[in-house]
Amino acid sequence: MSAGARPWTVRLTATAEADFEEVVRWTLAQFGAAQARIYADTLLAALNDLTAGPTVVGARKRDDILKGLFTLHVARKGRNGRHFVMFRVGRTPDRDVIEVLRLLHDATDLRRHLPAADEST
Repeated sequence: MSAGARPWTVRLTATAEADFEEVVRWTLAQFGAAQARIYADTLLAALNDLTAGPTVVGARKRDDILKGLFTLHVARKGRNGRHFVMFRVGRTPDRDVIEVLRLLHDATDLRRHLPAADEST
């Protein structure tokens, strides 16, 4: 982010929050507490990167799936991961907003798991 640039606000929908909890719960059950903490940090790092806006390195516009949709893979900056952050851009009079719609495994058929176009936080 350039000096003086205002960070974007990142908001998760209720569905995205549930996705986050489920991914961490599954990781805990499969790989233990230490790995669950590491993966939660990986997911949070990707979400934090979005405070730089939708043009953050690695973000892809996915109009082929849904107009205005973007994805960001969590495997970035030396971190391993198998999930996408699916998001769209919004703006209010006083802030720019990244609305996270889902956190989905990268082997998932993304089209089948998108919320309705009008779902919000």
